[in-house]
Amino acid sequence: MEHTTTTSPAAAGMEPRRTLVFGLGAEDYAIDIGLVQELRGYGAVTRLANAAGWLKGVINLRGVIVPLVDLRIKFGQPAPGYDASTVVIVLNLGSRTVGVVVDRVADVVGMQPEQLQPPPQLGESGVTDHVLGVATVDQRMLILVDMARLLAEFNLDGAAALPLAA
Repeated sequence: MEHTTTTSPAAAGMEPRRTLVFGLGAEDYAIDIGLVQELRGYGAVTRLANAAGWLKGVINLRGVIVPLVDLRIKFGQPAPGYDASTVVIVLNLGSRTVGVVVDRVADVVGMQPEQLQPPPQLGESGVTDHVLGVATVDQRMLILVDMARLLAEFNLDGAAALPLAA
C-alpha cells in the first residue's frame, strides 16, 4: 500500500491570494482584497468638465475627494445603466484613494498560486498590461486585474483640479 503525504498550501508557505470578485457585464474579474478600503452603493457623483468618459466624476468620502472610474467604459464594454446593484469599490492605492464603478460584487475567494496562469499575449497592443493573470476558481474564469497599473496611467491625482461640470 502506497502512502502519500499531502501538504496544505498554508503549511507549504503558499497562502492563497485573497481576491474580491466583481462583475462587468457577463465577465468576472478579481482584485487583491488588500487594496479594498470599502464598498459603497452608487450615489451622487459630481461630474468633472472635459473629463474622459470613463472618469465619471468625484465623490466626497468623509472629507476626501475621490475620483470615480467606470471600469465598464474603460474596458470598452457598452455604457452601463446605474441602479441599486451598481457598486463602487473604494481602493487604497498607496497615496491615492480611487473609486471604481462595477456592475456587481460577487464574493471573496482564495486563489492558489498554481491556479493563476499568465495573461494571453495579444501582440504589442498593451491590452493585457493591467492583467496579472487568469484563473479558474469554483468553475468560473476570473481575470486578476492589477488596479495600481491600470489606474496609474490616468494621473488621477490631477482629477481634483479639473473644473466641475455645470
